[in-house]
Amino acid sequence: MDSKKGSSPKAEGSKERGLVHVWQAGSCSVTPERLPGWGERTVLQAALGVKHGVLLTEDGAVYSFGALPWRSAPAEACPSSPVLEHALAGQCVVAVAAGSFHSGAVTEGGVAYMWGENSAGQCAVANQPRVPEPSAVSIADSETSPSLAVRIVQLACGEEHTLALSISREIWAWGTGCQLGLMTTTFPVTKPQKVEHLAGRVVLQVACGAFHSLALVQCPPSQKPVPERCNQCSQLLITMTDKEDHVIISDSHCCPLGVTLAESQAENQASTAISPSTETRDSLGEVFESTGVQHDLAVANKLNVGHVHTTSGNAIPSPPDIIGTTETSAGSIPSDPAAPAGSELAQKLSDPSTRENSENHEKPVPSQPLVEEAVPNLHSPPTTSTSALNSLVVSCASAVGVRVAATYEAGALSLKKVMNFYSTAPCEPGAQAGGSSIGPEGLKDSREEQVKQESMQGKKSSSLVDIREEESEGGSRRLSLPGLLSQVSPRLLRKAARVKTRTVVLTPTYSGEADALLPSLRTELGYISRVAAGKDSYLALVDKNIMGYIASLHELAATERRFYSKLSDIKSQILRPLLSLENLGTASTVQLLQEVASRFSKLCYLIGQHGASLSSFLQGVKEARSLVILKHASLFLDSYTEYCTSITHFLVMGGFQLLAKPAIDFLNKNQELLQDLSEVTDENMQLIEILNTLFFLPTRRLHNYAEVLLKLATCFEVTSPEYQKLQDSSSCYESLALHLGRKRKEAEYTLGFWKTFPGKMTDSLRKPERRLLCESSNRALSLQHAGRFSVNWFILFNDALVHAQFSTHHVFPLATIWAEPLSEEAGAVNGLKITTPEEQFTLISSTPQEKTKWLRALSQAVDQALRGASEHPPYGGGSSVQRQEPPISRSAKYTFYKDPRLKDATYDGRWFSGKPHGRGVLKWPDGKMYSGMFRNGLEDGYGEYRIPNKALSKEDHYVGHWKEGKMCGQGVYSYASGEVFEGCFQDNMRHGHGLLRSGKLTSSSPSMFIGQWVMDKKSGYGVFDDITRGEKYMGMWQDDACQGNGVVVTQFGLYYEGNFHLNKMMGNGVLLSEDDTIYEGEFSDDWTLSGKGTLTMPNGDYIEGYFSGEWGSGIKITGTYFKPSLYESDKDKPKVFRKLGNLAVPADEKWKAVFDECWRQLGCESPGQGEVWKAWDNIAVALTANRRQHRDSPEILSRSQTQTLESLEFIPQHVGAFSVEKYDDIKKYLIKACDTPLHPLGRLVETLVAVYRMTYVGVGANRRLLQEAVKEIKSYLKRIFQLVRFLFPELPEEGSTIPLSAPLPTERKSFCTGKSDSRSESPEPEPGYVVTSSGLLLPVLLPRLYPPLFMLYALENDREEDIYWECVLRLNKQPDIALLGFLGVQRKFWPVTLSILGETKKVLPTTKDACFASAVECLQQISTTFTPSDKLKVIQQTFEEISQGVLASLQEDFLWSMDDLFPVFLYVVLRARIRNLGSEVHLIEDLMDPYLQHGEQGIMFTTLKACYYQIQREKLN
Repeated sequence: MDSKKGSSPKAEGSKERGLVHVWQAGSCSVTPERLPGWGERTVLQAALGVKHGVLLTEDGAVYSFGALPWRSAPAEACPSSPVLEHALAGQCVVAVAAGSFHSGAVTEGGVAYMWGENSAGQCAVANQPRVPEPSAVSIADSETSPSLAVRIVQLACGEEHTLALSISREIWAWGTGCQLGLMTTTFPVTKPQKVEHLAGRVVLQVACGAFHSLALVQCPPSQKPVPERCNQCSQLLITMTDKEDHVIISDSHCCPLGVTLAESQAENQASTAISPSTETRDSLGEVFESTGVQHDLAVANKLNVGHVHTTSGNAIPSPPDIIGTTETSAGSIPSDPAAPAGSELAQKLSDPSTRENSENHEKPVPSQPLVEEAVPNLHSPPTTSTSALNSLVVSCASAVGVRVAATYEAGALSLKKVMNFYSTAPCEPGAQAGGSSIGPEGLKDSREEQVKQESMQGKKSSSLVDIREEESEGGSRRLSLPGLLSQVSPRLLRKAARVKTRTVVLTPTYSGEADALLPSLRTELGYISRVAAGKDSYLALVDKNIMGYIASLHELAATERRFYSKLSDIKSQILRPLLSLENLGTASTVQLLQEVASRFSKLCYLIGQHGASLSSFLQGVKEARSLVILKHASLFLDSYTEYCTSITHFLVMGGFQLLAKPAIDFLNKNQELLQDLSEVTDENMQLIEILNTLFFLPTRRLHNYAEVLLKLATCFEVTSPEYQKLQDSSSCYESLALHLGRKRKEAEYTLGFWKTFPGKMTDSLRKPERRLLCESSNRALSLQHAGRFSVNWFILFNDALVHAQFSTHHVFPLATIWAEPLSEEAGAVNGLKITTPEEQFTLISSTPQEKTKWLRALSQAVDQALRGASEHPPYGGGSSVQRQEPPISRSAKYTFYKDPRLKDATYDGRWFSGKPHGRGVLKWPDGKMYSGMFRNGLEDGYGEYRIPNKALSKEDHYVGHWKEGKMCGQGVYSYASGEVFEGCFQDNMRHGHGLLRSGKLTSSSPSMFIGQWVMDKKSGYGVFDDITRGEKYMGMWQDDACQGNGVVVTQFGLYYEGNFHLNKMMGNGVLLSEDDTIYEGEFSDDWTLSGKGTLTMPNGDYIEGYFSGEWGSGIKITGTYFKPSLYESDKDKPKVFRKLGNLAVPADEKWKAVFDECWRQLGCESPGQGEVWKAWDNIAVALTANRRQHRDSPEILSRSQTQTLESLEFIPQHVGAFSVEKYDDIKKYLIKACDTPLHPLGRLVETLVAVYRMTYVGVGANRRLLQEAVKEIKSYLKRIFQLVRFLFPELPEEGSTIPLSAPLPTERKSFCTGKSDSRSESPEPEPGYVVTSSGLLLPVLLPRLYPPLFMLYALENDREEDIYWECVLRLNKQPDIALLGFLGVQRKFWPVTLSILGETKKVLPTTKDACFASAVECLQQISTTFTPSDKLKVIQQTFEEISQGVLASLQEDFLWSMDDLFPVFLYVVLRARIRNLGSEVHLIEDLMDPYLQHGEQGIMFTTLKACYYQIQREKLN
């Protein structure tokens, strides 16, 4: 391992790998020596020509050695030591190749470089006999537009030609000779050309002899053994075409009818071959050896052969078992290029080094994986009578999996010898192939074997990606290569199955018939990872076995291959024939068996892949951390676990005994085979036992993994990370092996139980995944208070507790069982109390030990059921910590079967001691569904409920609070009919304050009611807006009808107040029309006068008498007509307007339910009755609960930011005397509280604002309602103030004065001399701050209520404001001087100069809007404020601005008198042009604090009011 890789503490390991040894051919003694002049660098790949060679080191550098006549400097023509090819410096080379006299290299980027002899154009350079330095070969595909550079993954060189394999699996050739496979007779070819013969085929690998070429081509997958002739078009399936200079043998017949068949006919068709597509690469590469040849050249379906005379014949001999004898792997398995992996493969291919950056490929390889199994006739010797063709196939293209061995004909190697070499092999599994005689011939053959092994480096990349299993019958081969397996991490391709050179130990491990010379190679050299052959020389790459490290790796690879062979045999000889039988058994049995087979297949596949990847691994740097079983341990652990799970499921359901007669007959016939495979020695063992042993065989392999990993770990320092990783993985595999052993025992125990259990119940209870834990057949457990003759049998499975009685049984799922021991005092000796959602019973055990056993078993089973996935043990040392007992609170799913309310409903959520408790979802079969919080088995807390309405095919939907299974508290109920109710519920009924919108679309709903509900009916005060009739009712209700006092306004300006009875105006009332006509008297129906009354005209005339008829459609009158203007005095004039509001609902009676709800939230039964600390607790709880509930709806929290909420959780504390600071704290708290609807006070304010707007907007914007609206605000203030004083008991009562902590600033001079005098006389009151509800609460409340309120003021004062405004416009036409004169302002107050933007200008007669401009601007701000106190401050500020202006011009101190001040102020008011000044004035007057009326601000306000009335009268002047 090199230092770059962070090598292990065995640093010498990196020096002792990839050592280069060379020796000469033909000498009597083979004494490999170190390559002269070569240091300690690790070589990954080498290639030899006739007199030269190239080496590729692990860091991607390329060196040449031997005779290099093409070098320009004479000194370099025959260097003493290998020389670095500087032209390739900086290029990351991944493969090298050597021809007789030229060399090639492929870089990671897919560029080919050639150098050396070029007389035949073999370096792809025109008109240049020699190419001294590596030069890039330009290969461009002219068929694409624009033409693209072709990426190369493999090079192969002959004597006068070169082949390159591109990433898109096409062959490019250049050089001289018919072996190029090109349709040309013009040589040399110096521009690379595509070999069109193979266009459209997926070429996996290329190889070159001196004067012939070979291509390995993937054939399409085939499903069945293929007959000799196509069953559709009757043509021969294997064809041989004799061209002028080469022969094409094809076993891939393309049927004109469109069916492609790709399986060659072979003599031995008993088994299948694995022929997945592979990525092969490299020049004179290595062989992909494997034990046995496949008969069907499944992948190598076309051989392009030059200069080879062949005869036809289709018996291909099995080559000797090269691999078994060596400790190498069987070659990497081909990957599935069709997957994305393909491109990676290609890269891999081109990558013998340990580089892993294989991500940048453009084009995936379009080939299909074909997975087949190992050969059955493992022991049959190959046929010896083989033709030259077949020998060639074996030696040049022996495809095992997808393996190619190509003879490199450099000189005297004849096909005949190669043929002899193969045909004399004794072919036992694992026997080394060698000549039978150990003479020169034998020696030569062994050399030929090396040639065979090396001359084609069939690099395979083992992809574990995208695996498809396609079983193909036919072909005979022994340890076949694994195919592709699905569901494996693509990373395996890059990391685990890197393409590296083949490790071939040329030593027999257990065969005496091998070449006697070979052991010397091993003993002297170590482990040979690669050999290469030139004309007269040979080369070997060697690894030293330090501390047994390399040996352990080889042991792992060899045992993995043998294991794979075993699995393949089981699959092909037992499972596949078994599954192909008809009438296997019941559908469920077949399904279980298929599941076993598919998991077995997957495992088998993985093992094959792993064997292949180990081969790749053994050709690289061999870092322990890159081992697949280490890096992807979970893949192995999962595959073994899945397999074990499926086989135990099969076993529990009865196993092989379930199978029908044909299957049992088949197994009986093959009993010997089964015994062999299962390694059973006992002759008398039952068939079923043998099968069980056989199918549990794979789990033994886990112990081997653990052992090997432990062995590897000992090669490292204890402190190193490698040691730790190996150690941990080893214990993972070991613990899984033990876990799976336990699983097997559990399955066998369960199977034994089912055999004794009564039949009827078995059918319903027996499930593949169900395992028995313990049962009470020995009467060790009985039911308390059971009848004398009753039979109670308790059976504990891993997923349920079953209570069986005679012929009935009940299954209790474990997840919803709570078991607890009963104490002795409870009177139940050795009792266990079992709680389930719908039952509770006590079990009595015979002894204390039995009780403990059952309790422990129950607890563990319940705990396991709650954890789930018990099949997968915790990987890592030991099992996880077992809890003493399962949690009382848990999540589980349960379907009720008894409870009448919940029958057949399914609950999924949190539980506590047998009851739903916490968040959960409850679904009924009829579609009803509740999702939300539960408490003690009932809906309690916040939840959502849906009830389908079949008639309307919509659903009722409720979202809100629940209590003890019923809707209770705030909620929104959307009815299927389209109505929506938002408000309070109690016992599933609307109860408390609520809003009901009716109508198809809520946006244009025809009616709306907001008010109080009692037991689902409107009762108490409420407002009903009948949008269709344009009427609004504000009054009392009872049993869903208007009953008591109320007010109705209509969109036509009618106003009625009075008594209602059953939705009708009945009794006394007052009716006003828009033109101020008033009727006061008795009514009998809506708008129908009936009885005594008075009708007053707008001009004051009135009629007294009896009236009958409907208003607006003629009224009969019997009475007296009065003309009050005839009377001298006003005292007789009727005072109707004063009476308005007497028959309406008093303001304090309105919205009681809203305030009651708020008091209830604070924990008070009635206003003011309760504990303050409890109220604060409730506020904290409400805030927290609401925050939790609204976590999912951020829009609620955006209005009241989380910080506000957090600050509200702190209660303002007041110790000592109450001060202004404390008063300010309370005010700040209230502002925050009223800003968030999650706070009870905030919710109250929000509701009040909603009801207020609902009342006074739309039809309710009627000027007659102004006084009601003002009274309502005052009532709100009073009632909220009561709440605030309850929460802050130290707050003084309304009107009290808080002493100021700091003295007031020195008294500012009063504007009015008169006022100043009176002050000096009267005793000065104590200075301080007056506490009032309006001062505290109006700033919070009024801004929200301002729009509807101000609209009412504007409507009420409409007429007088029109007069005022007309006058303002008229007077404002005058310039400043003229207006001041007109208003009678004393001349000394007239400004003479003005400062405008810092410049002093004189006031001219034409100057307009310049005098007292700052005061005017100040007064205009009155329209931008809300509360009376803010408006008064604006007025005060205006007076100060006027004073500043006058002081500046007078240059002396003075005191205003009202006579001087009024005209100046009148001027400012006129110039301010405030449109709704009358409304502003009336609003201040109605809502200002009474204590201000006689203060300074009060006098200033009076001045403003006087100005307003004066302006209206100016018109008369």
